[in-house]
Amino acid sequence: MAKLVALAALVIPLTTGCSVDEVLRFGWPVGVTPQAEAMRNLWTWSAVAALIVGVITWGAMFWAIIFHRKRKGDDDTPPRQTQYNLPIEIVFTVIPTIIVAVLFGFTVNVQNYVDRDLPNPDLRVDVTAFQWNWRFDYPDDKGASGRPISTQGSSEVIPLLVLPTDRRIQFTQQSTDVIHSFFVPEFLFKRDVFPDPKQNDQDNVWQIDKIDRTGAFVGRCAELCGAYHAMMNFEVRALPPDLFDRWVTLREQVNPATGAPYTAGEALGALNCGELCAPQATTTYPFTTDRTQRSASEPPSGS
Repeated sequence: MAKLVALAALVIPLTTGCSVDEVLRFGWPVGVTPQAEAMRNLWTWSAVAALIVGVITWGAMFWAIIFHRKRKGDDDTPPRQTQYNLPIEIVFTVIPTIIVAVLFGFTVNVQNYVDRDLPNPDLRVDVTAFQWNWRFDYPDDKGASGRPISTQGSSEVIPLLVLPTDRRIQFTQQSTDVIHSFFVPEFLFKRDVFPDPKQNDQDNVWQIDKIDRTGAFVGRCAELCGAYHAMMNFEVRALPPDLFDRWVTLREQVNPATGAPYTAGEALGALNCGELCAPQATTTYPFTTDRTQRSASEPPSGS
């Protein structure tokens, strides 16, 4: 039996298809910001601490089951009583208190870091959520019309949130109707978007130190907000700083092919930087909000 258990302990980890890094992440996705890494480390070490406590608890439980099970003649000898044992009660009170205090301290430390807003961010982005899409404004960058650069999604267009890597970014968010939630899984972070942040006593401004790597990441609404909540997606495009600056420059100009200001997708396409700058969303799909265009048995487009 012991050999079988040892063999299973050796074979199971090697046949699950998980790398050592995936095992240590305990199911968390790979983060792309320093804040995400801090939260992942907190989760990892909290899980390790829980496993250690679990092993000790299971060990004590099985030890008691095996070595203190009822034997012949036990009816004649009453079991040893340990209630009102002051040292044991102190130990069983102090140790859990220490564990909770340590976890609380690390949690507060990470929470303060994630919620920290430093002055003079490198980029400011205003996030507006509405049923059932997103608008992203860059208040410090004016377009050809003289107004801030803006990207708004529709039933035909997935909104693209284009951001630079290696720069501190500040987000200011608000909803025009109901409560939504801004969620990019690779940020390992989500925050509810309220219609009136001041009335709801919500800090609607938050920052990320930087995005560590380029890529395309799916963003979602993580708060049930109505019939098309599941379709309320957007895409983050993280570009190197030089490419992002070129993208902003294009957004400030008129597209000679259309005679209108460059859209987010048109500006990305004009950068000619491969799949990263594909003008259309690559991992999400537009959807139609006209319920008369499909039968009751037909799933929504892009689902």
